[in-house]
Amino acid sequence: MERTRTRPGAAVFLMLILGHLGNALEVPLDPKVLEELAQPPTITQQSPKDYIIDPRENIVIHCEAKGKPHPSFSWTRNGTHFDIDQDPKVTMRPRSGTLVVDISGEKAETYEGIYQCTARNKHGAAVSNNIVIRQSRSPLWSKERNEPIRVQEGEALVLHCRPPAGLPPPIIFWMDVNFQRLPQSSRVFQALNGDLYFSNVLKEDSRNDYICYARFPHTQTIQQKQPITLLVLNHGLAEERKPTFLIPSGSSSSKLVLRGQVLELECITEGLPTPEVSWSKLSGEFPDKRTSIVTFQKILRIVNVSDADAGEYRCTAHNRLASVHHTIRVTVKAAPYWLTTPRNLVLAPREKGQLICRASGTPKPTINWAMNGIPIENSPEDPNRKVEGDTIIFEEVQTGSSAVYQCNASNEYGYLLSNAFVNVLSETPRVLTPANQVYQVIRNNHALLDCSFFGSPIPKITWFKDSQSSTLEGDPYLLHENGTLEIYVAQAFNSGKYICVARNTLGIAENHVYLEVKEPTRILKQPKYKVAQRNRNVVFECKVKHDPTLIPIMIWLKDNGELPDDERFLVDSDSLTITDVTENDAGTYTCIMNTTLDHDSASAELTVVEAAPTPATIYEQPDPPTDLELTDMKPRSVQLTWIPGDEHNSPIHKFVIQYTDSLHDHGHWHNLTHVPGSKTTAHLELSPYVHYSFRVLALNAVGLSDPSNPSHMYKTNPAAPDENPSGVKGFGTEHDNLMILWKPMSGLQANGPGLQYKVMWRQKDVDKNWTSVTVANVSKFMVSGTPTFTPYEVKVQAINNNGIGPDPAVVTGHSGENLPVQAPDNVQVLVLNSTLAEVHWEPVPPKTVRGHLKGYKVSYWRERSLHKHNPHRVEQQLLTFSGNKSHGMLPGLQPYSLYLFNVRVYNGKGEGPASSNLQFETPEGVPGRPSFLRITNSNLNNLTLEWGPPNDLNGHLTGYILKYQQVNNSNELGPMEELALPANKTSVTLPNLKYSTRYKFYFNAKTGQGAGPVITEEAVTIMDEVLMYQPSVDEVGGGNTRTQTSPPIAGSPPRHPFHTVHPAAPAFGNVSSSVGENGMLINWEYWGAEKHVYVEYIVKNDNTLGEEEWQKEYVNGSQAYVLKGLKEGLSYRVRMVAKGHDDQAVLHQSEELLVTVPAMPSRQVDIATQGWFIGLMCAIALLILVLLIICFIKRNKGGKYPVKEKEDAHTDPEFQPMKEDDCTFGEYSDTEDHKPLKGSRTPSNGTVHRDSSDDSLVDYGGGDGQFNEDGSFIGQYSGKSSIRETAEGPSPVNTTTMNSFV
Repeated sequence: MERTRTRPGAAVFLMLILGHLGNALEVPLDPKVLEELAQPPTITQQSPKDYIIDPRENIVIHCEAKGKPHPSFSWTRNGTHFDIDQDPKVTMRPRSGTLVVDISGEKAETYEGIYQCTARNKHGAAVSNNIVIRQSRSPLWSKERNEPIRVQEGEALVLHCRPPAGLPPPIIFWMDVNFQRLPQSSRVFQALNGDLYFSNVLKEDSRNDYICYARFPHTQTIQQKQPITLLVLNHGLAEERKPTFLIPSGSSSSKLVLRGQVLELECITEGLPTPEVSWSKLSGEFPDKRTSIVTFQKILRIVNVSDADAGEYRCTAHNRLASVHHTIRVTVKAAPYWLTTPRNLVLAPREKGQLICRASGTPKPTINWAMNGIPIENSPEDPNRKVEGDTIIFEEVQTGSSAVYQCNASNEYGYLLSNAFVNVLSETPRVLTPANQVYQVIRNNHALLDCSFFGSPIPKITWFKDSQSSTLEGDPYLLHENGTLEIYVAQAFNSGKYICVARNTLGIAENHVYLEVKEPTRILKQPKYKVAQRNRNVVFECKVKHDPTLIPIMIWLKDNGELPDDERFLVDSDSLTITDVTENDAGTYTCIMNTTLDHDSASAELTVVEAAPTPATIYEQPDPPTDLELTDMKPRSVQLTWIPGDEHNSPIHKFVIQYTDSLHDHGHWHNLTHVPGSKTTAHLELSPYVHYSFRVLALNAVGLSDPSNPSHMYKTNPAAPDENPSGVKGFGTEHDNLMILWKPMSGLQANGPGLQYKVMWRQKDVDKNWTSVTVANVSKFMVSGTPTFTPYEVKVQAINNNGIGPDPAVVTGHSGENLPVQAPDNVQVLVLNSTLAEVHWEPVPPKTVRGHLKGYKVSYWRERSLHKHNPHRVEQQLLTFSGNKSHGMLPGLQPYSLYLFNVRVYNGKGEGPASSNLQFETPEGVPGRPSFLRITNSNLNNLTLEWGPPNDLNGHLTGYILKYQQVNNSNELGPMEELALPANKTSVTLPNLKYSTRYKFYFNAKTGQGAGPVITEEAVTIMDEVLMYQPSVDEVGGGNTRTQTSPPIAGSPPRHPFHTVHPAAPAFGNVSSSVGENGMLINWEYWGAEKHVYVEYIVKNDNTLGEEEWQKEYVNGSQAYVLKGLKEGLSYRVRMVAKGHDDQAVLHQSEELLVTVPAMPSRQVDIATQGWFIGLMCAIALLILVLLIICFIKRNKGGKYPVKEKEDAHTDPEFQPMKEDDCTFGEYSDTEDHKPLKGSRTPSNGTVHRDSSDDSLVDYGGGDGQFNEDGSFIGQYSGKSSIRETAEGPSPVNTTTMNSFV
């Protein structure tokens, strides 16, 4: 049985929106923020520096940038302005700098050159790299006739390839006329330059089809050299030769390679017998994982070269005659590479910052700065800017000094260019994280609460929890630089509301998020291993406990896959039942309980055995091992052997070795180690001064065996301690003592009798010598007479009768604390708003704390309201600010009030004296909810509302706001009416209302700071109905209230809110029916207030159904409904009913209506008379006529076309486009005779068939192909087709005359 549990943490990724560098910050990615912020241009996409283009396709040179306002774009070509408007072939994409060059009718080489893009807005200009545009080239092989090569057997030979130079260079390979790769070995191999080398030739090397192929990957072209014929002569036995180097020549050479590139060293030798080649590095070892030796040991390859790869490499070639060496000195140079890339700066006015541009290379690159694309020495002077080599320092930047700076690092091997802007902004803080976001996390996992922010200057982030005023800092909280608050191990008490506050010199912003800590999912009862007989049933149980607020999903798997789609598998909420078990049901079953936050799983195996009468195999726990024996006994180890017991048809997985110590812990067995089930011997590491007895238990799939009988006792000799006590710490319990504590060592750790402890201490940075005392086996020691709160170094060493333990570690502690003696000075208060104030103080000197500074406590209380004759003193409140703080926030203040407060410091001992009481006043705020709202004097078309002023005025009332709207029977709200009322009124009468209509009222008070929370009420204007009164307002949450209708009471008391009951007249009327195509349409009128309205029907004269068997359909508030599915020719009784909220009691019922469903004759439809059929036939006829006309026109346009026109249209001899319809080329002429290659197999249809070999040219080309006489390969090997097509029609062409396939 296996079990796995996943406890993911909060599924929140740390989105590091704000990257800080010094005092700088990045502009956020939030589009709402970006819309409002000015930003210099930033290049977001550009083409590569070395851009090789395909001459058959339009040229696209990318240049994309962002900025606010959106940047404009311009280009230079070969260092001068490139006027795009003057070239009709060049266009620029809208809102982009990307150029598109239409090369139809033009040669691509016309647009070769060096291009550079500039993106500009009013805040600066960013520039791209220099983009070098070059056309790819795949020139034809020069015409040549290869004479047969005759060579004596045993001689060395080189077959030269010499492919045409292309851009980029071609890939070379050798094949025969049948497109099969020529076999290579340590004797015959291809060099890096493409030549084919023979260390010595053999008679079997004679053949007439050595063919070199050159593949130009950029233009998808394969070129073929004329076949070479090799004749090996045999004029006697060849003389053996010692090895000689062909490449490189001589005894030494040198090689230059750039950092990051691939180093390839080549050693090609000749000799007879064939020499063997080996490699070594004289100045060190080959780098692991980056080195490979290929091509039959001829080539040493090192990828991603670093400076450490420089040095001398030796190539050794030897045969039985001699051994020769060649030394290659490798020098590593480096194009510039970044150490520190300059980053964008966002600074507030008068802030400081710096741009750093550091690069390395060999030789060391030079750094050049530019501003907005102009060398910085030619840019306008700025006294606040100073350039110091690779750094630009900004002092007190000014508004309007935004710009884009370019850093260029270059040496002889290349250059790097980077843009970085300096954006000078003044922005109040903003919290970008959505408000009221809820984070959920499983208990004991870490939680991440996001507070993404932006502002300039950079805001400071502080976190608060619920109504607490102390900031969340220190264990268990971690505040990340990007504002995210991390809780290391979330517990249930961490749930609640968290407030993130962002503050800079321009303002303050806050956001609320919520954390919910959930209980983990656990499988309480796991499925167990089962052995079932065939055709029996088996049940796997899986009982789970999970957080009640999470929705669990139970999944069962078989062998890590889905359960078979078989009705025999029955899944219940906490079990899996398999009925009629078969052999195919055997396997591992896993139950997985998933929630949205975590999951738990457990597995068990099912074994299916034959049913009776064949006896089932019995699987049981193994028998205990026997015959335990101790051998190879040493002071600290012993060898234990045993004999396994019966496995009972289940293999033993492992043996568990346990021990007991009769000297220190007699009778208690402890696990010592375990070994695999295939072993019967264990080497046991022992401790000194222990009286060991061992026993062994066996474990198989069923479970553990009983323990074996104990072994003989083995006593180890005592020794000096191997360790010292742990948990050493020093602290004071009084102001003049030092308590030293440690965790006592066990008898097993003591290593011998007479365990004692040597306790040592000294005053830190004052005493040089240690004071020590040796104590018995205790766990603490008190040092008296120490100065107050003084650091001490302490250590504790173990001692026994056999010696002392190792040198103990030194721990720093402090003597006892005393109360602080000084109150904070310079206490001030800053009132931020009507409910929040910020208190500042000057921290007390550390010496006066006389202990660990725990923080500061601010006591404050509301002395009174600022309204006259309104004393309202409340009890004192206390806020604690942990750590060495100099300010704190006082939240939850009452607006328009006078407050007093004081500040005091506290340490571990207690609080110090308080500062003098200071006072401050809070400004006006919004008022509280009105104390009551009553509706009285209801008439046909008017109502009177009465109210009381708020209990919490929070300032001077300026008036009231009354809003009201109608509510219809479907609870839909009508248009809102609004009425402003003066502060001195306590009632109002609303005239001209609709009679017998429900109204909803919204009422609140306002001060100069705005309107307060709303109180709501509903009432109905009367007709001639009995009144019923409503209890007082039910206020919920933020003031959204709703009254519910009470049972009617006659004679309701006056001056209470009231509603009306419906009149006693019938609630249904005008019930009628009509027959439609879809069924029977029932119409009615309804005046009742109940929303549960049904249409009920039953077959007339159906005495088999009782009253409760009426069929009913819910009509959802409408006044018409179609009854479907009624049987033709039958009569039905139909009635309307309205029921109460419980959907049981019938409150209203209409008179019954008798309806008859007529018998409808089936309609026979003649398809030939249908309009859609006639239209379809006409469309088909018209389509056939159009196709006939097109075929007739194409037949009359056939014929041959002049070859000269096609030659004039394509004058580039290096480019012959292929036609897509028949895979042939345009017209081509060749003055030489064109004969097929000897041995070639070219069917009449022009295709070349691949034979059974796996290594053929088709593998290199990827498609069908053929050759012409001069060796050109015709066949598209990558599947890519040209996008350019000629305007002429197809002309007949002899495919064997072509030299290339593009």
